Amino acid sequence: MELLLAQPRGFCAGVVRAIEAVECALRMYRSPVYVFHEIVHNPHVVASLRGRGAVFVDAIEDIPPGAVVVFSAHGVSRDVVQRARARRLRTIDATCPLVTKVHMQLARYARLGHALVMIGHPGHEEVEGTVGSVDAPVHLVATAGDVDRLPIAQSARVAYVTQTTLSLDDTREVIEALKRRWPDIAGPDVDDICYATQNRQRAVRVLAQQVDLVLVVGARNSSNSNRLREVAEQHGAPARLIEDAAEIEPSWLEGARRVGLTAGASAPESIVERVRARLHELGVKGVRELDGPQEYLVFKLPHELNLRAA
Repeated sequence: MELLLAQPRGFCAGVVRAIEAVECALRMYRSPVYVFHEIVHNPHVVASLRGRGAVFVDAIEDIPPGAVVVFSAHGVSRDVVQRARARRLRTIDATCPLVTKVHMQLARYARLGHALVMIGHPGHEEVEGTVGSVDAPVHLVATAGDVDRLPIAQSARVAYVTQTTLSLDDTREVIEALKRRWPDIAGPDVDDICYATQNRQRAVRVLAQQVDLVLVVGARNSSNSNRLREVAEQHGAPARLIEDAAEIEPSWLEGARRVGLTAGASAPESIVERVRARLHELGVKGVRELDGPQEYLVFKLPHELNLRAA
């Protein structure tokens, strides 16, 4: 058997920045540093940071007054910011700059008086943070079918934004449905969605057409990792989402000549290497990395850390 590696895969610039923000905060303030929600959706990353003194919480009220808190890469609502301020917390905002860009787009549309729509998955931290970043009501849609049920007048001025980790194909369908109902709707083109999401989905699309099985390394609660599995299956390859090498079932490889491997944007390359080693034990010998774009984008650390360092 041969192993084909997708390129690019794994960590994106926003994830790297968020993890480095927690690491830097731990060096500056020492333990405990609190993190609101998982800094990124990956249990290995969370466990590593917890072992170094990070304390992960899902409620601002669980953080002692005056403590240091890092907001996760997914972003937070204005209500969370206000509650943190009321507790006199020292906040470090590790929201991915591309998510912040969506918040700014939504705020601009709100100021212009548009009826607001967000394409995204209910309950996801990024969606909750984005919807809560403006005072105006935001209508959430996940599928093209949801568009027909929106309680917005045909004559209304409408604008939309999107969650950054969605399937490009599914998002395109929803945008087309929105444009059919409101031809003058304002919003980003599908190609304006997060660069890392685009690159990894396009890479797995190419990968899926050349292999008998695709393994996606990523957490089960990771939206972008789940989308990679779906894209692989949509393009002809059975796909499995795994959090670590121990989850690989030898029976998956029966009859396979080529196995494809990729990783979600919050999955460490060290876990990919463990998966490669396990596949080698199971008879996968040759390894070939497919061509794909090299990613050189680097985001600056949150300004709160830069100010502290200065």
